[in-house]
Amino acid sequence: MIVRIMGEGQRELADRHFGELNKLDDELLREMQSGDEEGFRRTLAALLEAVRTLGTPLPDDALDPSELILPSPEATLAEVRDMLGDDGLIPG
Repeated sequence: MIVRIMGEGQRELADRHFGELNKLDDELLREMQSGDEEGFRRTLAALLEAVRTLGTPLPDDALDPSELILPSPEATLAEVRDMLGDDGLIPG
């Protein structure tokens, strides 16, 4: 799976990591729905760090399409909520 973090580039992750990322996404969605800004910031940071740690960076000139696009670490709860609605970041 190829994942893009907005403003940082792409990483390739093995499909076996999908479950771990999905758990963080579910937590992030609950925090977005409840308006828990502090929890949202913490979980978004954990999700992005998991992608950075588990993924292999792709070269900047790679033209592979991203299967998943994550917001930048600076994105606010409101911005991500507007971007996604109630669907979460990772397709179920």
